[in-house]
Order: sequence, then C-alpha cells, then structure tokens
Amino acid sequence: MDDELLAKMKKLIAEKLEVEEDKITMESSFRQDLGADSLDTYELVYAIEEEMGISIPDEKANEFETVGDAVNYIKSQLK
Repeated sequence: MDDELLAKMKKLIAEKLEVEEDKITMESSFRQDLGADSLDTYELVYAIEEEMGISIPDEKANEFETVGDAVNYIKSQLK
C-alpha cells in the first residue's frame, strides 16, 4: 500500500509542480525542494482529494511541509 500510495503521489506532484518524479522523496519539502507556492499546494491537495476519494481540510493541508506529511495523512484517512 505504501509504495503504491507514494507512486500515485509522486505522479500527481510531478504533474502539478512540473518536477521529475525521481526528484520526489518522502523528505522532499513542497516549498523548498519542489518549488510549490500556495496556489500549487491548493491545486495539489484538490488533485489528491479527487484521486484518493478523500477530503483534506484546509487547516490540515496547510500543515503539509513534506511529501511524507501528506502521504502519512492520506494513509490515516484511507484506513
């Protein structure tokens, strides 16, 4: 599940932020490493919600610093 989820996330992030998938790790910071601004982050959260069929409250989305933060939250919602 983890690998599949991370793979889906990498694909979404690569598409939305126009970065190469192999540059994305669990430790990647959305802002510093991947160059996301607040609009990028909003669009990414929306794409994740659509793809995963979950809802992410804004205050939670604002706490995502790294890809790992987002992946761990999504995992907790999918259980």
